[in-house]
Amino acid sequence: MTEESKVNFAIQRIYLKDSSFESPKSPQVFRDQWKPKINLELKSNHRLIEQNLYEVLVNLTVTATAEETDAIMYLVQVEQAGIFLIQSMEEHERLQLLGSFCPNLLFPYAREVIDSLVTKGSFPPLMLSPINFEAIYQQSLADKAREEGKVQ
Repeated sequence: MTEESKVNFAIQRIYLKDSSFESPKSPQVFRDQWKPKINLELKSNHRLIEQNLYEVLVNLTVTATAEETDAIMYLVQVEQAGIFLIQSMEEHERLQLLGSFCPNLLFPYAREVIDSLVTKGSFPPLMLSPINFEAIYQQSLADKAREEGKVQ
């Protein structure tokens, strides 16, 4: 087996691409009773940056709103990224790595950034529950197959 055809997967770099924290009702929000509703939005995508190198992005948006008024107590947005070497792999295996395995590697970093930003904003810690990226990936495949079935 030549070096070119050898299956290879390696993490090249994990990094924070973007983050923001807003608390539009500060300082009044600290005087109110703390009963937030937490909403989490999650997106993941990837792109080829050069031969065999892919950037994978996990985007998380957390919004905490007041239970009674729906006023935004805080809003956190994090874009966690990684660069991965994926070489000589079947397409379905590569897509599964990019759609499930790599986001799963990135999520703990994003979760830590969110918790850190929230506590620096003087709010109680927020440790997000683990996410099953494999289930999300499989659902996206099923959705895509269903869409293609409708089109044909």
